[in-house]
Amino acid sequence: MFLIVGLGNPGAEYAKTRHNVGFMAVDVIHDEYGFGAYKSKFDGLISEGNIAGEKVYLLKPQTFMNLSGNSVVKAANFYKILPQNIIVIHDDMDLKINQIKAKIGGGAGGHNGLKSIDAAITPNYNRVRLGIGHPDNHLPHEAVINHVLTGFSKADMTVLEHNISLVTDQIGILIKEGVASFSNKIGNLNKPSAK
Repeated sequence: MFLIVGLGNPGAEYAKTRHNVGFMAVDVIHDEYGFGAYKSKFDGLISEGNIAGEKVYLLKPQTFMNLSGNSVVKAANFYKILPQNIIVIHDDMDLKINQIKAKIGGGAGGHNGLKSIDAAITPNYNRVRLGIGHPDNHLPHEAVINHVLTGFSKADMTVLEHNISLVTDQIGILIKEGVASFSNKIGNLNKPSAK
């Protein structure tokens, strides 16, 4: 049994912003694999389905980013899902828009959603990192916040949608074979020369 968590902020005003790529990815997975309707539970929206022969729950915390861990720990405890069977999909400013990386464990890298989950369940869960690019390094902190809460250009959205499709198509590898196999597959499929 697995729990796939997409990080984002609830509300229409945040729907297509950089900080919400986790929500976007989980919604694509939901549709592609024919998951059931979302239900309001565990301070989030949760849906049940199957990927690669495994029962999977999709979760979109509705607590706002900084409290994402509250929702994740409630769902994980209820279904008795261990951290190594939890996959968190999130935006990453340290990656360019065309980059996808995955790993298990590690630091939060300044991401408040990850900080909250780390505190709630330990950091030893799978992370799928979708690049959103970084604003100029010399900009003040407020500009960085504005960056993650703004939308994508048409060109960037096309790249992001391609990356989300890659993650969706290969998520079964992460579930069945682990993060190393998933990373290798994504890396081979997402080489810049293939664009």
